[in-house]
Amino acid sequence: MRKKSVIENLIARRIVILDGATGTELQKRGMPAGVCPEQWCMNNPGIARAIAAEYRAAGADIVSTPTFGGNGIKLAQYGLGDVRRINGTLARNLRDFLGDDAFIAGDIGPTGRFVDPFGDLPFEEAVALFKEQIAGLLEGDVDLFIIETMMDIQEVRAALIALRELTDAFVIASLTVEAGGRTLTGVDPLAALITLQSLGADAVGLNCSVGPREMTGLIGALKPYATAPLVAK
Repeated sequence: MRKKSVIENLIARRIVILDGATGTELQKRGMPAGVCPEQWCMNNPGIARAIAAEYRAAGADIVSTPTFGGNGIKLAQYGLGDVRRINGTLARNLRDFLGDDAFIAGDIGPTGRFVDPFGDLPFEEAVALFKEQIAGLLEGDVDLFIIETMMDIQEVRAALIALRELTDAFVIASLTVEAGGRTLTGVDPLAALITLQSLGADAVGLNCSVGPREMTGLIGALKPYATAPLVAK
């Protein structure tokens, strides 16, 4: 893992480019419907490397590990355990391939359940689930973390707390919003920005969501209140 200051200095100098989607790229390369993407990448490490290489060649400074569904709840749906090993192996595959040619981000997606009070997943359990995944990604030597495509501010909080209990690495926290400009659980992006900045997110933004034109307006509305760099993906 490279020092957090290296990433901060890069962001201070210029716009930093992230990679793009992983799931659709895996499908293009033969991943069947209904399989576990993380398991499929474990069985096909060369494909994960090829995707990373193509994004790097296209100009991405940061490439993500194929671990979007690498938490205990999602993996259990496919009968898989050993969360730390799976995440560590997938991260190490990219590190061994890319070396220090690009920043490698440990990718953390939603569990698929809503955290209390929006759902039945206790907050402390969510923190423990994320800590298990993060521990594996750290073992795989990622440089930073991306918490992305989150619809529930409570789940982002749980992931951020889990990260800060294990590492001071650079963290991007990114939500997805509906057509009305709020998350599925009704959170306004500005309220999310203020909350996540205060919890120690190093960059905050939006991904997927409603498309580039609408996202430009949403990001613009956040800018006057942002003390952290903003992310649009």
